[in-house]
Amino acid sequence: MEPRFLIVNADDLGLCESVNEGIFAAHQRGIVTSATLMVRQAAAPAAARAAASFPRLGVGLHLDLGQWDYVEGEWAQAYGRCDLESGEGVAAECRAQVELFRSLRGDDPTHLDSHQHVHLSEPVARVAAALAAELGVPLRGRGIRFEGGFYGQDGRGNPYPETIEPAALLALIAALPPGWTELGCHPAAGPVPSSYDAERTIELATLTDPRVREALAPGEVQLRSYAEAPATARERLR
Repeated sequence: MEPRFLIVNADDLGLCESVNEGIFAAHQRGIVTSATLMVRQAAAPAAARAAASFPRLGVGLHLDLGQWDYVEGEWAQAYGRCDLESGEGVAAECRAQVELFRSLRGDDPTHLDSHQHVHLSEPVARVAAALAAELGVPLRGRGIRFEGGFYGQDGRGNPYPETIEPAALLALIAALPPGWTELGCHPAAGPVPSSYDAERTIELATLTDPRVREALAPGEVQLRSYAEAPATARERLR
């Protein structure tokens, strides 16, 4: 059987201390191999310092251009960092975040993704792809399959805890196709100032569950980070 490689990437590193703690715990005691840093959040400097103690944890950049919460039947913007209709504005903000990442970490990100997947829409998609190609790093969803099914809410923000329990994660892992896959996750060790809150501690418990670790022990699915990603994940950006 063709090998299967799994990157387990925790989004939102730097969002707050409980997220930082949860991500590092999920790396130390669980299956998280990678994380993406929100450089403009208050806990980002502490996260960058702490991540230096975990050399096997790949750290990418979580482009943070805004946040939207589902309120009273519709999505409402909680904050924005630039005009998402302006390609120039988006490019300036993304480049500023790359420079801030470098100042915090002392190196380039292992890969790029974005908060609430804004890089899937234009003009952010074009800007993010160009920036990833310039840096020579992968961009989420380009060249490596992305699995977003490990998420504890539906499209309207309603709780859906069944999808983040150990049985659900084990089923996702068992069904992985050959090749490379990234599994997104959002663990935390406590409350988070986000509409995705209580689900994060459930994710942490699942990601560190011994049954999940044991399922990977035979080596049929091999854990990797974006630092080990194949060259094809970069070439598809060009």
